[in-house]
Amino acid sequence: MNLDLNTVQTTLEPLLNWGNVPLNMPSLMALAAGLGWASGLRLYALVFTLGALDRFAGVTLPGDLGVLSNAWVLGISGVLLLMEFLADKIPWLDSVWDSIHTFIRIPAGMGLAAAVMGDQGAAMQVVMGLLGGTLAAGTHLAKAGTRAAINTSPEPFSNVLASTGEDVMFAGGMWALLTHPVVFLVGLVIFIVVASLLIYFLWRFIKTIFHGVQRKGVGVNL
Repeated sequence: MNLDLNTVQTTLEPLLNWGNVPLNMPSLMALAAGLGWASGLRLYALVFTLGALDRFAGVTLPGDLGVLSNAWVLGISGVLLLMEFLADKIPWLDSVWDSIHTFIRIPAGMGLAAAVMGDQGAAMQVVMGLLGGTLAAGTHLAKAGTRAAINTSPEPFSNVLASTGEDVMFAGGMWALLTHPVVFLVGLVIFIVVASLLIYFLWRFIKTIFHGVQRKGVGVNL
């Protein structure tokens, strides 16, 4: 059986090719918001996925995102993707990884969201950069806070389950963003509400632990 490369390429062709679809401003804003959200969850998987779509699947990325298909960007993001996949499933190492990436995911979310508007002028780049950075920060804080709370449990299986759930969430979110943007935006609104509540309760949990440690310290001093 001969393998027809043209048939394979046609089969793998994505449902949405941004090079052939005239994107309006709402579509670009939805894409920028999606990239900001995904940056806070799985940054390297996002960069690798977008670059691979552009380089191998016939997708023409809008704005300045085409740089993601560079061979060096693909190679480095692929290696970091594998490192993050493993580190994210090891108790405490996941929190160390998240702590370091506080200084990486948020500015990356800003940069990717701004790059979507590369053809729309500096003002829209700034606006979308701020939106993307905010969404990346919210997603990252919810993720990192949840994993830190999970690490207070002595068993390791909850970390693997949480990490796998995040992998599934990222894959489902990217699929919805590329094929059903309206569905993605509805899901994003729900995520923002849930993440906001989660961050609030995590903050209360951390304050409770901190006050408990303070009381023990006072008791020892007395």
